Amino acid sequence: MLAQQLTGQVTSHLTETGNGILIHRDAAADFCALQQAAGLAGFNLQIASGFRSFERQQAIWNNKYSAKTAVLDQNEQFLNLAALSELEKLLAILHWSALPGASRHHWGTDFDIYDPDLLPAEQSLQLTVSEYENNGYFHELNAWLSENMHLFGFYRPYQNYQGGVAAEPWHISYYPIAEKALKQLDLHLIEDTIINNNVLGKSLICQQLPMIYKQFICNVNQL
Repeated sequence: MLAQQLTGQVTSHLTETGNGILIHRDAAADFCALQQAAGLAGFNLQIASGFRSFERQQAIWNNKYSAKTAVLDQNEQFLNLAALSELEKLLAILHWSALPGASRHHWGTDFDIYDPDLLPAEQSLQLTVSEYENNGYFHELNAWLSENMHLFGFYRPYQNYQGGVAAEPWHISYYPIAEKALKQLDLHLIEDTIINNNVLGKSLICQQLPMIYKQFICNVNQL
């Protein structure tokens, strides 16, 4: 897989599913099949976020690093970044947001999913655990996906918290392609991408990159 594809800097590997959302062209047929099966089960399975470009991930990262966007702690409560050390701030952001160039959304294989028909009126999608688990309004969809998505090649890389990225029940991944991409996304490619772009905190990121690579990039659940 080309380095530019792995780091979200080209769209040549993508196809549009509707509403302007892009996904990997080789994942499209199986996602369509998953979507149709969900429909038969009574769910309107849709993608809230598919492919995310490097530029978009860089903007998300920089806004959080500069405190323009709120950062949550592990309990989904707002953090005061000014009270944290630079390393603590870095780790807090990584708990919820990938480094630019290292997001699985760059590959077009990973999607944030939901059912708009289950979203309460006048309620915006938050992508929080409470929406998908226990008595959340996507709980039944979440349970159905747990039982069925593997039949179509999908799984949750962040099914459980393992000391890196937070549990993300909304995040599904197309294993046949994503697993290959993860193996090809090596530490040196990430470092080069960070160094050559306007990523806030790049000196600290590069210093801590071996830890970040192990704990937040490779540390995922398996199919």
